Amino acid sequence: MGFDGTIWRLRRGTELVGEIAVDDPDFPWLRGRFIPGPAFDTALRELFDRELALMERLDEDESDESAEAWERVCCEVNSTLALAGPEGEAVAEFLLHIQGDRAWFRWSDTPFSEEAR
Repeated sequence: MGFDGTIWRLRRGTELVGEIAVDDPDFPWLRGRFIPGPAFDTALRELFDRELALMERLDEDESDESAEAWERVCCEVNSTLALAGPEGEAVAEFLLHIQGDRAWFRWSDTPFSEEAR
């Protein structure tokens, strides 16, 4: 299955947080336009801003403390939100970045191993 042009949905419970319209399917990373839904509130925007800031810090500081802080935010995203593929199937785990109107993510039908992050 090609991923270009597919729509992925991000939910918090039954609420639509947003959609990702994939326009750059460089597997395993899929990139696309993020279309916020009614449940994309300030708290979620700040969560994704924090995740990106921590990820950027990892590039400069590869300490265990920085990695653990980033991992905690990623776990918070995965425990708060669910990502569903184009056919509506929920994925087991995902790594998602949102910046403005762009999103990029990778996903798995099974939980990631520590090495995959």
